[in-house]
Amino acid sequence: MHVTYWLEHAWLDTFVEPGVALDVTDGRITAVRKDVPTPPPGATVLRGLTLPGFANAHSHAFHRALRSTVQVGSGTFWTWREVMYSVASRLTPETYFDLAKAVYAEMAMAGVSAVGEFHYLHHAPGGTPYAEPNEMGEALIAAAAEAGIRITLLDTAYLASGFGTPPNRQQQRFSDGTAEAWAERASLLKDRDHARIGAAIHSVRAVPADQLATVAAWAQARVTPLHVHLSEQTAENDACLATHGCTPTRLLADHGVLGPRTTGVHNTHLTDEDIALLGSTSTGTCMCPTTERDLADGIGPATRLQKAGSTLSLGSDSHAVIDMMEEARAMELNERLRSRTRGHWTAASLLRAASADGHEALGWRDAGSIEAGALADLTTIALDSVRTAGPLPRLGGETAVFAASACDVRHMVVAGRHIVRDGVHTMIEDVPRAMATAIAAVYR
Repeated sequence: MHVTYWLEHAWLDTFVEPGVALDVTDGRITAVRKDVPTPPPGATVLRGLTLPGFANAHSHAFHRALRSTVQVGSGTFWTWREVMYSVASRLTPETYFDLAKAVYAEMAMAGVSAVGEFHYLHHAPGGTPYAEPNEMGEALIAAAAEAGIRITLLDTAYLASGFGTPPNRQQQRFSDGTAEAWAERASLLKDRDHARIGAAIHSVRAVPADQLATVAAWAQARVTPLHVHLSEQTAENDACLATHGCTPTRLLADHGVLGPRTTGVHNTHLTDEDIALLGSTSTGTCMCPTTERDLADGIGPATRLQKAGSTLSLGSDSHAVIDMMEEARAMELNERLRSRTRGHWTAASLLRAASADGHEALGWRDAGSIEAGALADLTTIALDSVRTAGPLPRLGGETAVFAASACDVRHMVVAGRHIVRDGVHTMIEDVPRAMATAIAAVYR
């Protein structure tokens, strides 16, 4: 199938170009034509600033059901986790499909073309496997297709409650018992056009040290992404030091987990040696600033990690909000608060973290740029909303990062297919109603 898109303004690598026509064939950009001041006959017009589609590199779809509910009262990450467990215990494959479809539709409406779903809700309550062992994972893959976005299902090994402690009652449905059993089940999952299968280690507290290498070897053999929650909490660091005499980062390094296809999620509480290890092994970092601030986790050393050689990507994690422009903005503004200086990243660098580098972390290296040969993923934001009106179009990158929000996403194209048109999802008639219905079913 061939289609031409005319972009009123286009973000081409690091700058804004007015009047760009894109020829798209079978979901890929075949030509980028500049200096096209008016739409060619038959072209689909995208008015505003068109960016590469965003990559949401870290998602727990079911956490969306916690939004606002967990804002009552006070507490810590650990008290929040108990509420999260109660939601996890209620989900079935059917209710999870409905919820994830609405969540992924919200992502599409926020300009996200691909999501990394950190998936550990594998079995029925009590840990009994479903007749189809990957029924929950397949529900997520199907939900992404219904919402019109791509997914990297990061199938997660989650085998313990803590160092030397078996899964608790709430965690039983997360666990396969051993890494070998996890690998056997995960191997049944298959890639498809809109879905890739990756791997994840939930954390060093949830996968015993002598089983880390099994998960890493599975991912290496399949040349697939491997993600891991890393040093999100100081309590995890303390427990790892008490048990193994080293930091979580060193433990992962010693068991062959780090490397260029590995991404550490959060990487919040790191030592100088940890940062050097992550950088020297080209292990990526996925920052999730809106969740990290929501859970009072702390501010990770993003600038130091990047300087050391760790590529940065972004995720909305617990979905307190779903807005990749806010994630990019928050990473910069967090660093300003910490350092009391401004301008740690350019708008171009932050947009790359939200797009090309996120896609690469998810195994979609042919996405995240507007150039010939790339997947035709396009996010168009309005330049005439109450938030974005005023600045010159050539400052569109700065406008996107520092002024716009998900509400300003006007169009979303995934692999050449127009998923969001004029702010309306073209495949799901009423996303807010679908979301409300899905969340009500979880709590019923």
